[in-house]
Amino acid sequence: MAEIESAKAYLLQASSKSGLNLYDHLSSVITNLLDERPDNAVDAFEEVSRQIKSDQHVEETTMQSQPDPSTQVALAQTQEKLFKKADGDAEPEPEEDDEAEPVIDNVVEQLGYFHDAGIGLGQEEGFRLFLALQQLRTQGSFSKLRFWGKIFGTKQNYYVAEVTFTEGEEPQPPEAEVPEEGEEADADAEGEGDGDGIELPKSEWKAPKPLATEEYSNGANKHMFYVCSEPGMPWERLPNVTPVQIVVARQIKKTFTGDLDTPIDSYPPFDGSERNYLRAQIAQICADTVISPMGYFTFDEEDDEEEERTDYIKDGEFEGMPRDKLMDAEGEGPDGWCHHVQHILPQGRCKWVNPNPKDEDAEGDDDDDEDEDGEDEVVPETGPSLLSAIMQDAPVDSFPAWTPKLTSQKNLRYAGVVMSSNRWPGAHALAYNKGLTFQNVYFGTGHQYSSQPYSPPLPQPAQAEFPIDESVLEATDPSVEEVEKFNAEQNKGDDDDEDGDGGDDDDY
Repeated sequence: MAEIESAKAYLLQASSKSGLNLYDHLSSVITNLLDERPDNAVDAFEEVSRQIKSDQHVEETTMQSQPDPSTQVALAQTQEKLFKKADGDAEPEPEEDDEAEPVIDNVVEQLGYFHDAGIGLGQEEGFRLFLALQQLRTQGSFSKLRFWGKIFGTKQNYYVAEVTFTEGEEPQPPEAEVPEEGEEADADAEGEGDGDGIELPKSEWKAPKPLATEEYSNGANKHMFYVCSEPGMPWERLPNVTPVQIVVARQIKKTFTGDLDTPIDSYPPFDGSERNYLRAQIAQICADTVISPMGYFTFDEEDDEEEERTDYIKDGEFEGMPRDKLMDAEGEGPDGWCHHVQHILPQGRCKWVNPNPKDEDAEGDDDDDEDEDGEDEVVPETGPSLLSAIMQDAPVDSFPAWTPKLTSQKNLRYAGVVMSSNRWPGAHALAYNKGLTFQNVYFGTGHQYSSQPYSPPLPQPAQAEFPIDESVLEATDPSVEEVEKFNAEQNKGDDDDEDGDGGDDDDY
């Protein structure tokens, strides 16, 4: 019996890997054979044992069955699709015209030049970004697509792509809702009276009419912009920017979070979410920092009106310029760099419009009426013209607006010229090959430089509820002297009337 108990104890020893013991396993195998009674039980013994062992298998560790919660793993799985060709994708056709400008800029090559100056992204990130731009190309018909820059946020960053749609393929803006007849009258009727039939004073204040938003391919909406949080993530198109958004964005300072739907809580109130604020900052950065070598672009000779020039063409006769002239940003003369993006006026538009246009019915009024009103004519806002030299830019505190430097001090023969903006830290322009090739890029927080801490503007003085005139002013009590003088005049008048009446009676 002792030997039997010892043998049974040996068979009951559990495995350190599976947790099973041989005694229970043999019992299960024999029970299965007796229930099933297969032919050639000896030959079926191994298969039944293997099947029972697989049914009773215990996982070695529970960590392998749990999904990896790391966001880096999920991002890697998403970016893996960039390196794979989807089913049904055809091989790209080679371009017949080798001299034609490519739709997508060579981001890897451009970032390589910026890398020499200590600016830009790494090679791996730059290549993933190039693949992401190719992915964006399939979302629309674009004639030009380039990497604009990267804006840093507290939670996520924004990779920004600038696109130009093929003519006729531009996205149509949403139709504005027109109020139905009677709605305005009902709105005006609200608030008239206090319910007791008493007519309250009416406010004469009228809200200023919002300025018209510049359409796509014009002014601040010259180009469209797409953003994504990481290469491989979905691209989202930013809406057109309005003049009011640009005006308010110049007065506030909000840190980007990386979520386009984040509300903007500020004073003055900003009309829109973070996507609109991001678009407004991009428009300002483009107007102030997108530059090109002087002479690379020129105006069309057929356009004679210089003040209304909004388009330019590439000068086919431009043969480049020496590196010394590209480095001389503050020198005299037309050489150097120029802005090829329109300046944004204080009203938030590139092309000025009268905020208080005269009504057509009032055009025939006499000039005397205009003089009586005493209203001065609105002075049109002006700014630097297109292709103006950057030497005209206002200084930033005591520093110049731009700082030039070479990409390399060791290899001066092939070094390029980098112009860095001091007004928008992170905005750079790079020119190499005598200025025949240039590129603009931005890496920053999306804010202007300021030597002073940001302080929100103070609210405007409260407006009067209604006009102040004699009908609403309380009469001032007369003084004692004025009362005595008034009574004396009244008594004198009464005495004169009595004397006059008595004489008439005698005559009668």
